[in-house]
Amino acid sequence: MKRVLILALAAVTMLTACTVKYSLSGASIPPDAKTFSVAYFPNNAPMVAPILSATLTDELTQRFATRTSLVQVEEGGDFAFEGEIVGYSSTTSSVSSGEYALQNRLTITIKVKFTNVIDDKLSFNKNFSAYADYDSTKLLTEVESELIPQIVEQLVTDVFQAAASNW
Repeated sequence: MKRVLILALAAVTMLTACTVKYSLSGASIPPDAKTFSVAYFPNNAPMVAPILSATLTDELTQRFATRTSLVQVEEGGDFAFEGEIVGYSSTTSSVSSGEYALQNRLTITIKVKFTNVIDDKLSFNKNFSAYADYDSTKLLTEVESELIPQIVEQLVTDVFQAAASNW
């Protein structure tokens, strides 16, 4: 009985001594980080969609404003994002047995430079890419206003996880 009591006491002590910071957004932001900044992402892809730059910049800004306690600043935040859209292309993604295109794929690629002032080892400069498929009977101009927000949502999720999650 004494042995069980000692083991139970040791388990309770170990559990209360360890702390883990959880967040519903999956973010793991250092406590010293107070601000973030997002520079405008210009569209430097060979093919350009007029709404893409603003949609991407706004969505990334909103993600950090609503899912973290960081305060937005114009530039030089503790978490600083800058980059560009480097790819915007539509290709065939599915072909029928008669070699006709069934599905097309819109792919967007962005280059992101993330600077973590608090812990420079977590900074990065890399590309992110995401896509969505659409029926080949439709023109890209007919579906891009629907597809761009979907693709941007995935890109922003990927950037957010890379910058704010230490998994």
